[in-house]
Amino acid sequence: MVDVSAKPVTARRAVAEATVAVSPETMSLVIDGGGSKGDVLGVAELAGVMGGKRTSELIPLCHPLPLTDLLVAITPDRAAGVLRIRAEAATTGQTGVEMEAMTAASVAALTVYDMVKGVERGVEIRSVRLVSKTGGKSGTWVRSPGPVDDRPTRRPGDRIAGRVGSKRKGTA
Repeated sequence: MVDVSAKPVTARRAVAEATVAVSPETMSLVIDGGGSKGDVLGVAELAGVMGGKRTSELIPLCHPLPLTDLLVAITPDRAAGVLRIRAEAATTGQTGVEMEAMTAASVAALTVYDMVKGVERGVEIRSVRLVSKTGGKSGTWVRSPGPVDDRPTRRPGDRIAGRVGSKRKGTA
């Protein structure tokens, strides 16, 4: 691990996001809470919090941090065919919480997949990325604004050449 003992204690916050692409049928199931494993959104949000709290056990060389805040929220976006996951972590310490926020978003996305895989195997975890961070020596960092087009050229479960498939157009 990096020695952070000489660094000052400051308030630190990080926001990460992930997107999970699902078919329209799976989206309806998730929104209606009709999955065989229960409430996908509630369980995935809770799993994200649990995962974020255990980041130092999962990622080698991450410092164990006393988190002061950790929120995970999942918002369905029917138009884009994705579930948008947002994780926000905070601490007052000597090192940042980017990994905790990104781990929380990742675990929430993996939990969504686990809870709907019996209905749709073609679910895709499209992206996990840091959105912003504040605090510490490097100060504030915010991802450059701009259009993020995470809509697929085709959605999971769409018919391709008469077959239901999960491969993208032009891939083997």
